[in-house]
Amino acid sequence: MSARPERDAPLMSRSMLAVIVAQFFSAFGDNALLFVTLAVLKNQFYPDWSQPILQMLFVATYILLAPFVGQMADSFAKGRVMMFANSLKLLGALVICFGLSPFIGYTLVGIGAAAYSPAKYGILGEITQGEKLVKANGLMEGSTIAAILLGSVAGGILADWNLLVALAVCALTYGIAVVANLFIPKLQAARPGQSWHFAAMLRSFIAACRVLWRDAETRFSLLGTSLFWGAGVTLRFLLVLWVPVALGITDNKTPTTLNAMVAIGIVLGAAAAAKLVTLETVRRCMPAGVLIGVMVVIFSMQHSLLNAYLLLMVIGALGGFFVVPLNALLQARGKQSVGSGNAIAVQNLGENTAMLLMLGLYTLAIKAGAPAVATGIGFGTLFALSIAVLWVWRPSKG
Repeated sequence: MSARPERDAPLMSRSMLAVIVAQFFSAFGDNALLFVTLAVLKNQFYPDWSQPILQMLFVATYILLAPFVGQMADSFAKGRVMMFANSLKLLGALVICFGLSPFIGYTLVGIGAAAYSPAKYGILGEITQGEKLVKANGLMEGSTIAAILLGSVAGGILADWNLLVALAVCALTYGIAVVANLFIPKLQAARPGQSWHFAAMLRSFIAACRVLWRDAETRFSLLGTSLFWGAGVTLRFLLVLWVPVALGITDNKTPTTLNAMVAIGIVLGAAAAAKLVTLETVRRCMPAGVLIGVMVVIFSMQHSLLNAYLLLMVIGALGGFFVVPLNALLQARGKQSVGSGNAIAVQNLGENTAMLLMLGLYTLAIKAGAPAVATGIGFGTLFALSIAVLWVWRPSKG
């Protein structure tokens, strides 16, 4: 089957439905498993600073595999790459389920996620085109955030009830994602026949990095999404420590429901971006990025659970409005220059390097005894200033 008829199909084609369903269950498993694994660490009396280490191992797989996963996504049918990646996630969940090291199991899930990401976003440019690409990104983000919402809450609730059942549910959702991938029609490989020699792949990836980072538009997108996701993963761990200090609540469920409020907000923000922002008007998303940092500062000083819910929903809405247009911009420009799979792999390298750096700083701050509230205020301030600098620095035209 050629890619062209797929791109000319209606937005909600069979291909798109299969991608969205697979993405939902894969992301559900990712988010439920994170909170369940954190509960496993808590149950086994690991120190607080080991929690971000778990995520840092996950993130490190993205960085180490970045030169290779983009080529894999472009060298094979992306639906089959997604199925292989979800199978690795399933294996990682089973490792934790059977009582082996949670760090090894979660690293395996990270390897699967690293392989999955270029394929899941790259396939959007093969089954949609033009302005439908922004809408397709909105659907992808909506599916992802709905999965974050339900997966996070389910992970926390199940972890409070029974850890083994919680782990089994995570494995089951990955299994469903593998099956859903089978229903994605086998599209033509975007760039078949590339060299699989390590040195050649590394040179190819470095060349793709140079192309994307030298282009003003794609550099702007890479920086913006890297800052956003680095901040997002740090906020997730900050909530785990902030809730007992600011709200006096010590269960596993409350941090997950607070994360779910961010997810609800991102769905709303992604929907607004799909309607209000086009590839030509991407600058409209920048004020939302600055406001994310401002709202994190305000949130960090709260002591009311209701206010925390509302503010996190606002932060999520601003985040969805900010990141969806940037993703679409990179996919559109990257597909024309280095291939969509390579473009997403370069994006993953930037985003996960930012995550690793921010988590590293966060881990050092917590290990040094920095208060959770003060950490949140400093974190929000730095994020707002970073996005403001990016906004001013970015040229009007690429």
